[in-house]
Amino acid sequence: MQDYAPKAFNLYIPSNSGIKKAIKKGLFKINNETAKTGSWVVSGQTIDLIENETNKPKVYEFNLPIVFEDESIAIINKPAGITVSGNQFKTIYNALPFNLTKSTEIDALSWPTPVHRLDNQTSGILVIAKTKTAQIELDKQFKNKTIQKTYSTLVIGEVTQNEDISTPIEGKLSTTKFEINEVTNSLKFGKLSFLKVYPKTGRTHQIRIHMASIGHPILGDKLYGTAEALHKGKGLFLNATEIEFFHPKTQKKVHYKIDVPNKFITLINREIDRFINAN
Repeated sequence: MQDYAPKAFNLYIPSNSGIKKAIKKGLFKINNETAKTGSWVVSGQTIDLIENETNKPKVYEFNLPIVFEDESIAIINKPAGITVSGNQFKTIYNALPFNLTKSTEIDALSWPTPVHRLDNQTSGILVIAKTKTAQIELDKQFKNKTIQKTYSTLVIGEVTQNEDISTPIEGKLSTTKFEINEVTNSLKFGKLSFLKVYPKTGRTHQIRIHMASIGHPILGDKLYGTAEALHKGKGLFLNATEIEFFHPKTQKKVHYKIDVPNKFITLINREIDRFINAN
């Protein structure tokens, strides 16, 4: 069977090697016949994955803040410091069944799945598909760039003007737009700039790379910032604050927004107070 990792199968098998193992175990059927490793997938075939307890991940009993949930999708507020998905056990993916109700739709996914990613250290809005239709439709919207995301971030230094950054990342076109929300005096950092950021493409670490590229690394960025950019114990100051897209079932435009994390406001107020008291 050719290497083929359709998203519906990724509910339980996250890699091509895992799919090959499942084929050898007889868990795949093509047109109701057990698939072989030499089988080829062609247009029009029906491919089924036989569900059993051994190909399901273990549920991670970790409470997640739920922003919205219906039969098709869920919006969660991802905490910083937890990975969306991967080989480790403590992931958002493994925690979803503990937090969400299974859809009653005919094409309900047995295991709800994120339709995009956030970095481990990035917090905020994460969209979850609960049905196959939602998964496919939202994937199309991401590919067609009709989903609009807004991030909030604190960066080192004084940003003096709104800007579009178009620096390529790994040779690929990458565009990030940002707007200045507030600039704060800081004894430690000189200035801190609170920005609203709108990524137009979705490269890995795009916002972090782009802000560092113009000399304004994100506060707390250990990877792309300097030692100056670190703020012990507070993590990365990057939050997915808003998202807008077309609901995969109703096709109506929906908009979800969360408050900026308290650590943003607390830090800004503290820096203002410290600067005033020192002058």
